Amino acid sequence: MKGILERLYNGIIKENPTFVLMLGMCPTLAVTTSALNGLGMGVATMAVLIMSNMIISLLRKVIPNGVRVPVYIIIIASFVTIVEMLMHAFLTPLYSSLGIFIPLIVVNCIIFGRAESYASKNNVLLSIFDGVGIGIGFTIGLTTIGIIREILGNGTVFGLRVLPESYEPISIFILAPGAFLVLSLLCALMNKLGVSKKEKKKTGCTGNCAQCPSAEKEGK
Repeated sequence: MKGILERLYNGIIKENPTFVLMLGMCPTLAVTTSALNGLGMGVATMAVLIMSNMIISLLRKVIPNGVRVPVYIIIIASFVTIVEMLMHAFLTPLYSSLGIFIPLIVVNCIIFGRAESYASKNNVLLSIFDGVGIGIGFTIGLTTIGIIREILGNGTVFGLRVLPESYEPISIFILAPGAFLVLSLLCALMNKLGVSKKEKKKTGCTGNCAQCPSAEKEGK
């Protein structure tokens, strides 16, 4: 259980692919014009990640080392094709909106990276939950960026109006520069929070400046 919780925590927080590892930037910047697009791409990627991790982990002792890369690509591409066909059949508007970025999940470095660095070296259960954790982290990242861009660019969230009709949309946020701006601000926020926690642990800071030993020494 501890290993499972660790994989989930790492994928969502410590090794978040969007805000910490900075992986999968192509779909992150391209499809997050709306919250629905971000959520759809995140869930599709997570499904492929979980299934490919599972199969690669199952076959890790069978796949020859010399051909592991093409085998991984074949496995990943097979699941991407399945996801693409299911989206085309049951989620046609979303499929049309995401377009070429669905088949491009095959070359998403998050999926191949987890296959190479984790699934090929660990058991099936942990590999599945590694895919779940990384997938949730990626989905949260894309959906968060999509929500912010959609609110500022259209005044809506998931197509529902949340800002008054009088709100003047800031159109740059649904264009390419808006994606870079929102991503950079969120990454800066994550980095700031992470650095602050690390520094507090190093110095033993409790957040109570009035009783801080360092402050008393400086005062003397």
